[in-house]
Amino acid sequence: MSLEDKTVLITGAGSGIGRACAQAFARAGARVLVHDITPEAQQVADALGAAFLRADLSDQEAVKSLAQAALRAAGGRVDILINNAGFQQIHPVEEFPEATWNKMIQVMLTAPFQLIKYLLPAMKANRWGRIINISSLHGVVASPFKSAYISAKHGLMGLTKTVALEAAPFGVTVNAICPAYVRTPIVDQQIADQARTLNIPESAVIEQVMLGPAAIKRLIEPDEVAEFALYLASDKGGIITGAAHMLDLGWTAR
Repeated sequence: MSLEDKTVLITGAGSGIGRACAQAFARAGARVLVHDITPEAQQVADALGAAFLRADLSDQEAVKSLAQAALRAAGGRVDILINNAGFQQIHPVEEFPEATWNKMIQVMLTAPFQLIKYLLPAMKANRWGRIINISSLHGVVASPFKSAYISAKHGLMGLTKTVALEAAPFGVTVNAICPAYVRTPIVDQQIADQARTLNIPESAVIEQVMLGPAAIKRLIEPDEVAEFALYLASDKGGIITGAAHMLDLGWTAR
């Protein structure tokens, strides 16, 4: 698969799924724009010969500036947008800090909307584009103590479907990838948080919370998600839009 004439912007590309996507798309020949807020992302970009764009997605003006910087770096058009950036905090709803709630909704729902708003016009003018939103199995089901995260991911599913319908006549597809637990730094942090919240050992979090409902009893590797994103970005993926792709180890089969 070759994407040599395409430019991709990947948010949250400093680690985990985002970094795996950056590496996969670079191997496919795409021009990669690495976004993150962490210093490690600069190292990811340097290793790939990619551009690094730093922006705080919790700041709406910074998101707009990121889109403008991406368009400048790409010569006026970003062909593929992967909305991946996010984070989690675990609290009972009555204890959830409102500032944290607002920040999570901004980073994981409003910022993807903003980037789509600013980058979609050039895709439509070119009559080709791919928007891939990294959602979660929690975009379609719920679990306790994750009200902000799950609200954002459910909203992202609605955004995915709506923009898919609007953009389809212009050759632009919009899809969501909904993985179960992926072996990432965010998941590593969750293990400790869940153990503390539920008052159980960390080993029990993995076995009971993360893998208990799954038919396939293992964590997903970031590369597996990245390869699926690569397929959705390909010409062969052009028949797929508006879908929630459940890479969920059978979580939602029950």
